[in-house]
Formats: sequence, structure tokens, C-alpha cells
Amino acid sequence: MSERTAAPTETDAPTRADDEPTQTEVTSGSTAVVRALENAGVETAFGVQGGAIMPIYDALYHSDIRHVTMAHEQGASHAADAYGVVKGEPGVCLATSGPGATNLVTGIADANMDSDAMLALTGQVPSDMVGSDAFQETDTTGVTAPITKHNYFASSSDTVGDVVGEAFALAGEGRPGPTLVDLPKDISLGETDREPGAARAPATCIPKTEPDTHEVEAAARAIERAEKPLLLFGGGVVKGNAAEEARAFATEHQIPVVTTMPGIGTMPEDHELCLSWAGMHGTGYANMAITHTDCLIAIGTRFDDRLTGGIDTFAPEAEVVHIDIDPAEISKNIHADYPVIGDAGRAIEAIDTEMDNSPDAREWCEQCLTWKDEYPMDYAAPDDEPLKPQFVVEALDEATPDETIVTTGVGQHQMWAAQYWTFREPRRWVSSHGLGTMGYGVPAAIGARFAADDDETVVCVDGDASFLMTIQELSVAVRENLDITIVVLNNEYIGMVRQWQDAFFEGRHMAAGYDWCPQFDKLAEAFGARGWAVDSYEEVPDAIEEALAYDGPSVIDFHVDPAENVYPMVSSGGANGKFALSEDQL
Repeated sequence: MSERTAAPTETDAPTRADDEPTQTEVTSGSTAVVRALENAGVETAFGVQGGAIMPIYDALYHSDIRHVTMAHEQGASHAADAYGVVKGEPGVCLATSGPGATNLVTGIADANMDSDAMLALTGQVPSDMVGSDAFQETDTTGVTAPITKHNYFASSSDTVGDVVGEAFALAGEGRPGPTLVDLPKDISLGETDREPGAARAPATCIPKTEPDTHEVEAAARAIERAEKPLLLFGGGVVKGNAAEEARAFATEHQIPVVTTMPGIGTMPEDHELCLSWAGMHGTGYANMAITHTDCLIAIGTRFDDRLTGGIDTFAPEAEVVHIDIDPAEISKNIHADYPVIGDAGRAIEAIDTEMDNSPDAREWCEQCLTWKDEYPMDYAAPDDEPLKPQFVVEALDEATPDETIVTTGVGQHQMWAAQYWTFREPRRWVSSHGLGTMGYGVPAAIGARFAADDDETVVCVDGDASFLMTIQELSVAVRENLDITIVVLNNEYIGMVRQWQDAFFEGRHMAAGYDWCPQFDKLAEAFGARGWAVDSYEEVPDAIEEALAYDGPSVIDFHVDPAENVYPMVSSGGANGKFALSEDQL
């Protein structure tokens, strides 16, 4: 990975030893902002320059914080989001006022839906011009209030550093989420020598982490008496760094595990207790287990509709133990018979300590294994039909190390990647879940690459429609010489739209397909990356091997079967146990 390309020259940079970290001298609001980021340990930020944010960038010039200039502000927000997912700390993005700030909105909303920690810093017109419809003015705090954990309008050069530090800390506190600080240009330029303190979240926002003793006791008794217990690991297990505790609980008590899509990797998918992920396109055996469990132990999930299908038919036979750090999620969608509010890891350990006996679930475990045999994740790949996308995903998984980081866009390719890649660790699966943002994959791969260790592999599995939405970020990957491999499952459709049109709109393909599609391998070469186009099974291994071996950004354009669909599938609002394995079952 290359270092920052816009470093100060020897004549104007401060003199220091290479390994000596520097702290920005506070002389203005903008330098206080940068000092606050340094105090918080920020190493990398993603953004796009502009007039109102320019003072902050000027202060970054002499900082050790590496800035990655993205091609579009949306790309900056997705890169910061993914950086935070992989790194386990808030990612940082910057944009100027007006269109710069509004271009961040999709990424902020995405992070909000997925509870991803992120700090956005936006420029704003001078304070005395706010409300005058000045050039590139937008009510950024008003626009982003519904999609941030909290946002701030900076009002003083003396306090802006502490505000930024607080916003950073709040983003990662408790249930993570995005925060934003709007920075009027006069506040950034204003003089101050007040140094910001350490990044701290407000005392009023510190969550309850220790579970209530009575809640723990009640949950433990419910689990002990269960005959068909089932663990459901959600994204909160990842955010709470509780995968180790969750796995230990499952294996100690021999309880089968399903995950949500954001929870993929919390339990190794090749473990005998793991039934993979549940929901609309989850495995048949995971959905059968949810349908027939008598005690669902859900950890860190908001029970969204893509998981539950119809609320009335979700886990209909189960008592529900729901562990979550956010009390607002308890009984919001699915009634919790045994709520446990607190940190995921601490709650799991407390329940484990309280339990005297494991539930007798031997017959239940056998039943879950039987469902695995009855509803395998397989697909047909006749030689006389076009290349199957599932085959490509499996070939890529086999060719890469176990702990490869996989980012995706949104659509059919996302589902195939989740279904046919075997994940064994958390923070290896980086995707857009709640908002379902097409175009997330490429900028997310850039953010993940900067967060990952140098010896870790980063792969983006994208679709042709998603790739076209943020393809300009390929220029960033080339400029920064980032070792990422982008695999495009190209069916010349917005594939999931086409699948739904076939299933529910009598095959009327309105605005779902392309009469013409770019040659992505050639386009990659034009950007300065390496490109391959693959049409047959025989070409797949060599193309993957060459792309992974290339030390830089590469793109493989796999021309896959345009008629292939994603199954299993639970129809929207349907019952999880009535999943379809083909279109005629919908």
C-alpha cells in the first residue's frame, strides 16, 4: 500500500524523526479539529476537498494523519464506513458544504442503518451567512439529523476541538453509529490556542453494559429448560467484539447457531453447529431451525424484515431471549419474553455463569443436521449453459486465504457472495445491509484495504450495475496502488430487479437490463488497473490466479448466466419456513 502522495516537501515540513509522531499546534479552529482527531488516534481519513472545508485540509497538511482523496464524497463515506468495520473503530470522512455534504448522505444513512461507527466532518458557509442561501449552503445538520446518532453545529473556535473529540467518541460508544460535525468557515479560521482534551462521549450517553441480575437469571432458566434451543448472532456480536464469548457459549452448551447477514463470520461457517445465515435468501436449514426452535437466544439483532419475513410467522414456537445494548430494540419488532439489556459479551458470560445445566438438545442438533442434508446449498452448472456466478464465488474463495476480507455491492452478487463464501471470522464480511446501497463495494474495498494488514487479501465481489455506480473510485485504487481484486459478476442486468420482475411482475423487464454494457476489463486498463474478461469455466482459475498475483488493483469481468436467480428465497413478508427453491414455488 502506498503512502500518502501529497506529503509536505522537505523545505516546508516540520523537522522530526521518521518514527516520531507529531501533534498539530493549535492556533485556530481548524488546527484544533485536527488535534482532536490526533488525540483520538485517527490514522486515516477519506474525503474530497472544497471551499468551506479547505481550512481543515490546510491543517491536515502538516499532520501525520493520512488523507485519501476519493473521487466522490459518497465514496469517501463508504470507504470510511468499511474502514471502521474492519478496524473496529470509527472511520472518518470529510466533505465541503452544500453538494459535498449532501453527497455524503447516502453513506451516512448506510452507516446509520448498519450501526457502523463513523465521523463525518463537513464544511459550512460562515456563521453570519447561514440562512442567506449563500453559495454551496445547505442545512447539513437538518438534513442529517434523522440519519446520525447525533450531529453538531460548531459555534466556537475555542470549543470546536472538544466537539469533534466528543463526536468521534460518541460514534463508537455503546451501539455504534455515524456522527457529524458541521464546521462554519469562520469557526475553522478563527484564532484559538485552546487545546482539545481526550475524546470522550457525553456522560449522558454512556450505555448500560452490565446486565440486570434478574434478567440474566430468567434468561438462564429459559435456556436450561429448552428442548430446541437456537442461538441467533447478529451484527451486535461483531460491534461488541463478542464473537469469542458467543462461540464459547455455543460450543459449551452444544446449541446450534444461525446468524443474520451482518453477523456473518461470528461463528465459523464450517463448524458443525453453524447453520449459516437466515432470512430472505438465507439457507433452508437456518430458516427451518428458526421456524421450529422453542427458545431463540438472539444477540445483537434488530429483527429487521429481511430476517423475519412476516412477524406473525417468525419463530412461532419460541420463547425469545433478546440480548441487546440498545433498549430501544427490545420488543420493537419481535416480542422479547426474556429481555437482557447490556454489552453482548458481558451478558453472554453472565448467563453462562448463571446456568447450572446445558439444555438437552441432542435430538434437536440431529434434526438440524438432517435439514442440512435435505436443503443443501448447491446449484446446477451444465456445460451447455453460461458460466454460473456461484461457481465463480466458490473458485475465488478456494483461491484466497481463509481470512480474506470480502466487500460487496448490493443485489444478486451480494447474496451469492454471502451464500457461497465460507466465512470463519468477524469483520471479514463488509457489505451494505439495512440500506441496501448499490455501489458500496468498490469504495468499501478501498477503505478495507487501508484498515487491513499488508499481508491480508481484500476482494470486492460486485455486480455490473453496482460497479457502474461507483466505478470512478477505481481511479483512487490505482493512484494509491492498492492491492485489491474486484470481481464483477456481470449478467448485464440489475439482477435482483430482473428476478423480482420475473417472479412478481409477469416477466416485464422495465429498466432492469442493458442493451449495451461497457467492457469492464478494457475500462479497468484505461484507469490504469489490470483487467480480464472471462466467459467460460476453463478460464476461471487462471484469471483468478493472475489477478490475485498482480500487486495492484485488478478487475475480472465474469460474463455469467443472465437467467440465474438467487435461491433459497422467502417472499417478502412470507414465512421463513416456506422458502422457495425455485420460481414456481413462490
